[in-house]
Amino acid sequence: MLLCVSASHKTAPFELLERLSAHAEPLNPLIAADDPAIAGSVVLSTCNRFEAYLDVSGGSDESRATALVAVRDALAKATGIDGSELNGSYEVTQGAKVAEHLFAVASGLESVVVGEGEIGGQVRRALGEARTQGTTTRDLERLFQRATETQKAVKNSTALGRAGRSLVRLALDLADSRIADWSTMRVLLVGTGSYAAATLAALRDHGVRDITVYSPSGREQFATKHGLSQTSHAAFPTAAATSDIVITCTSREEPVLTAATLAAGGFDGSAFVIDLGLPRNVHPDVGDVAGITLLDLETIRLHAPLEELQATDAAREIVREAASKFAGDRRRQAAQPAVVGLRKHVFEVLERELERGKNREHAEDIAEALRHFTGMLLHTPTVRAQEAAVDGRADEVFDAVETLFGIDVRPHITSAEPPAECPASSDYRAS
Repeated sequence: MLLCVSASHKTAPFELLERLSAHAEPLNPLIAADDPAIAGSVVLSTCNRFEAYLDVSGGSDESRATALVAVRDALAKATGIDGSELNGSYEVTQGAKVAEHLFAVASGLESVVVGEGEIGGQVRRALGEARTQGTTTRDLERLFQRATETQKAVKNSTALGRAGRSLVRLALDLADSRIADWSTMRVLLVGTGSYAAATLAALRDHGVRDITVYSPSGREQFATKHGLSQTSHAAFPTAAATSDIVITCTSREEPVLTAATLAAGGFDGSAFVIDLGLPRNVHPDVGDVAGITLLDLETIRLHAPLEELQATDAAREIVREAASKFAGDRRRQAAQPAVVGLRKHVFEVLERELERGKNREHAEDIAEALRHFTGMLLHTPTVRAQEAAVDGRADEVFDAVETLFGIDVRPHITSAEPPAECPASSDYRAS
């Protein structure tokens, strides 16, 4: 059974999401190691959501409860957040609806800024991290690969991607009414990670020319690659205090900019500070500095534009169709062990009989004809088995093969061979 535990900007306060993002160690191994019933885990953690996608053995309430305990325990260990603090702040999706949820997330339909493009890359990186940590399964791999395919289909087939704006672009638009000429702005970009490139592109689209980079970790590649000047640790306070706009987008768990930093640099003017970090890169006391306008993720979220309904409707239809196909494929695969076992059994019987008559006249011609005949004979049962599985009746296929041929071809549930999807699925809000 596939299961998703999700806390997002729709269900949880920003402060809690910020704390969820500050985990001291990788969560996938913690979740997957909690109970043998959890075959795999992929964690997606972004500015506005924390989601754990799990491959869980069985589809019972007990299995679901085990998975929830594993996620809450892992979060408590990695973030220090007690499970009681999560009550009412997350949703659980299971079964076939997990695919529709992830496909919508990957396509930007569940983002603060509907249609924003960064989430697609974050979904791909989440799968990559789980692979590195050894916590993916066949079903989780397929789920996330189909999510990427769906995101690309939405992007190529609808106007959603063109209508959507990234968080940084929305933040710049919010500042636009206060800036007469972007080309005269001195901008300090703090951070050189995956979000920095999107930030740089947005700044250049607005006409900004004077951009300096500060890397808290001391990396120089980003500035060199993009032809930007870079400031040092010692010069950072002065650079921050003399910039018209400071944009932070690092993965640091402690603030990189404080009121004391600006004071040390001799700040005495006016500036925009845009904090795109999660956890916060900018200490709240910066907002109290005279002349500073602080835009953080929570402020930006309040000004997110309404989605374009026509583009969103078209995108959701693509998502629904992709999720339906994914569910059908999984149900079809549920009967595959029965089909393979039946064909293996029949052809083994055939080969034994052919071996007994291999010295007879025209033995090779007879063998070829019988193999073809056997394949044709098995075609209809194979198709019927797959059709039954699509209808959620895979158990009937296994029962029929065992009854008619006396062979048990039911798969054993292991992490390498995750169980078939539970036909019954439900969504509910945590209480």
